[in-house]
Order: sequence, then C-alpha cells, then structure tokens
Amino acid sequence: MGTTSPESLQDARSEQETAASAERPAPEPADEAPRERPPAAQFILYLQGPAYLNALRQLTLWTHHVLLPVYGREVTSASPWCSRWWEHPEAVAQLHGLWLAWGELTGPESDMSGPARWHRDFLPSVMDSLRDPQGPFAGCKPGAHRPKEKPAVDVLDPFAPPSSA
Repeated sequence: MGTTSPESLQDARSEQETAASAERPAPEPADEAPRERPPAAQFILYLQGPAYLNALRQLTLWTHHVLLPVYGREVTSASPWCSRWWEHPEAVAQLHGLWLAWGELTGPESDMSGPARWHRDFLPSVMDSLRDPQGPFAGCKPGAHRPKEKPAVDVLDPFAPPSSA
C-alpha cells in the first residue's frame, strides 16, 4: 500500500466539493437571508447517462485517492478486493453510500466528531461486507475480475395487472 500525502487527500476533498458545488445554487449576497441547505446528492443507483458517469468518476477518484490508500488492507482469499470494483453494482452502491457519508461527516459544515462517527458507523460495515469471501468480490483476484451472475427470477413482475390482449 502506498502512502497518502496530505496533498492527495486535499485533492480528493477538492474533487468531492467541486462535484457537490456543481449542484448547488450560487452563493447569495450577504444582505439577503440565507437559503435552506442545498439538496443532497442523489444516490448513484438513481442516476443514468452522463450524471451516472460523473458520479462514478467522483467516486472512483475518492476511492483511489482516499479510501484505498488509507483503508485498503492486503488482498487475500479471505479478504478479496476487485481491481475493477466499478463493474460490481453492489460495490458501487455501497461505496457511493460510504462516500456520501464521508462528505457529510467530514465536510466543512460537519462538527468535529464527524470523522469519528464515520469510522464507527459506516466504514467497518461497508468494508467488511465488500471484502467478505462470499461478498461481491468473491472469485476476484488481483488483476483478475470475475463477473457475477445475477440471481434468476421466474417472473419479472409477478403481480402486474393482467394485460388485455
């Protein structure tokens, strides 16, 4: 594992803040009443097209420049990691949730206990789930991605109203 410099952490934070500020309205003049807090970022599974790709890029930058250099432990068969994690929808969803919590709990408006809460409440459960031998990276090895088959369903929408054909 390489070392993480304060500059790379700051660069990742800057990328995250830039992405968040792109969705925020421009600041108001000082003589007007402040607006309500800007809307929260949308969860990545609800995004499509360019919005999804932009969110995935931001998540990738944070994962590669903050999460893995600091919290990425050795890869073993008992604790797998996929070098193509973005091809596992479960990993993308869990890491995006972890990233959103990071932004909320370590950002400029968070209180001083935010990072401790992120470490306690979010990091362990996500990393344990992702790195579980039966988790989304089961069968993946360093440099060897293994796509997962989706569980089969007999009927896509079994309770849909009958079609009038």
